[in-house]
Amino acid sequence: MTKKSESAPKTYEFKAELKQLLNIIVHSLYTQPEIFLRELISNASDALNKVRFMQVTSQPVLDPDSELKITIAVDEKRKWFTIEDTGIGMTRDELIQNIGTVASSGTLKFMEELQKNGKTPDGDLIGKFGVGFYSVFMVTDEVTVETRHAGLESKGYRWKSDGKGTFTIEEIDRKERGTKIFFTLKDEYKEFAEEYRVKSIIQKYSNFVNFPIQIGKEKVNKLDALWRRSKDEIKDEELVEFYKFIASDWEPPLGHLQVSIEGTVNFKALLFIGTRKPDNFFTDIREKTLHLYANRVFIQDDAIDLLPEYLRFVKGVVDTEDLPLNISRQVTQQSPVMEKIRNVLTSRILQLLDEWAKNDPGKYEKFFKIFGMYFKAGIGMDFTNKEKIVKLLRFESTTKPKGELVSLEEYVARMKPEQKEIYYILGENREVVDKNPNLEYFRKHDIEVLFMTDPMDVFIVPQLDEFDKKKIKSIDKADIDLKEKPTENPEDTLAESSLNSLITVFKETLGEKVADIVASKRLVDSPVTLVLGKDSIDPQTEKMMKMMNMEIPAHKKIMEINPNHPLIRNLSRLNFGNSNDPILRNTIVHLYESSQLLDGSLSDPGEYLRRMNELLIQATK
Repeated sequence: MTKKSESAPKTYEFKAELKQLLNIIVHSLYTQPEIFLRELISNASDALNKVRFMQVTSQPVLDPDSELKITIAVDEKRKWFTIEDTGIGMTRDELIQNIGTVASSGTLKFMEELQKNGKTPDGDLIGKFGVGFYSVFMVTDEVTVETRHAGLESKGYRWKSDGKGTFTIEEIDRKERGTKIFFTLKDEYKEFAEEYRVKSIIQKYSNFVNFPIQIGKEKVNKLDALWRRSKDEIKDEELVEFYKFIASDWEPPLGHLQVSIEGTVNFKALLFIGTRKPDNFFTDIREKTLHLYANRVFIQDDAIDLLPEYLRFVKGVVDTEDLPLNISRQVTQQSPVMEKIRNVLTSRILQLLDEWAKNDPGKYEKFFKIFGMYFKAGIGMDFTNKEKIVKLLRFESTTKPKGELVSLEEYVARMKPEQKEIYYILGENREVVDKNPNLEYFRKHDIEVLFMTDPMDVFIVPQLDEFDKKKIKSIDKADIDLKEKPTENPEDTLAESSLNSLITVFKETLGEKVADIVASKRLVDSPVTLVLGKDSIDPQTEKMMKMMNMEIPAHKKIMEINPNHPLIRNLSRLNFGNSNDPILRNTIVHLYESSQLLDGSLSDPGEYLRRMNELLIQATK
């Protein structure tokens, strides 16, 4: 017999963040209150998948012969709504943890921002944050949950709350495993107690749930496993809703890929590429990627080993006949079957992307702007497919307006006959690199330069040595192949002796700050620039190393000066009169620090401003 103290209801408080979230949910007007049903069915389906997994892995289960199903009952007159599943159920601790805290960080902040900006949250967004259960408070004032875990020694519990800050849990005498949720609908939502309305919602959102959904004795969801049907039998709207269901997304996917393989490995797959960047992409946090089935039996919904890391934005289902039903996560990681499936899926996905790139450039460009940062990582991860990945890379360039992308193949096709190298420049963003003086030569001579401004570009550049037998070179490097052109106004160019004398003063003034000082072939409109020596690292890599607390090797840059620039000619005249002139020396240091400011490596802005003010005072005497 249960002790009285255990059976009496015990009151708990919601976590502070959840209290605020519930207040927003309850007092906000959602455009789709019907989605509460989709969320409850989704939770029930997860619970059924979990208990089925226990069964196929020979774990003892309460009521082992109980049918795996979801049952919905409504009473139109009383406005009652009940949904029950025969799934895994919950323990007392799981009740507190699963529906007493917010499942996803950032949820409250996001909802508050919507409310603060006067926007109406779309009900579809609820599912994104793992708080689907709480959507029920849109349509009712109080919810009761009765549950019993599938473990043989489990107990039954009743959870009840009005969503205003507290909930109660009490022990009850529940015989069957699973979860039952019931409540009375608010007057304005009494339509959800009508059978025909409930059926229409199920057919809209949950037609492909892999368990029977019954109202009375009628099975409402009619579709079998979508991935096992032929391509011609599947409607576009079915694909969209199936994607939303398995990916917990609220937008239609960019496209899909259906695979059916028979041979050394047998499997069927239905894969999707969405429009939402993954959360926690390069972390060990388990995330829903591919749902793995063995002979239609759900195994896991985060089968990350079926895809290389750089393709984890792909969502979908893989169903194979070649894995045993009692397979464990450790076995899936080591299985040769999984490796074969992974190789086939990788090849097919890259083939799909290549088809988009050739036949639907707009779609591919949209894909690359969303997932390009992650996709690029494949260059350093997947040496087997490196060539295919490189061909699919896209960058902004000096020949295109901001936002338009080009491929390396397009770049090579536009190269000038005498051009031997592919040129790029690294930087934080387009606006910054557009102003880099190292571009001046290339703009003047109409030579295309690729802008590498994605954070991932720093990591992929070392892997991009050449393309189509042409070296890929940074225009920030001192050793690029620049052809010296005749000066338009020879009289404006410093004589060699004057230039050498001025360079000597530059070297005396800057000393160990630079590796060398040379006359520039690349500058047109700027007086000086800093370029990378053979052993130098670029500023973006240096920043990345600092962020990762890595030791930065000692390195110095080379300063190039423009003999044709009026300022350099003026400095030469000052040098001719007095090589120790303070204005001459201060201007040289100021030019060096200005170049540092431009590439983001200036360490003392205060000293820079002091020196600039001093020069302005001298100039305005």
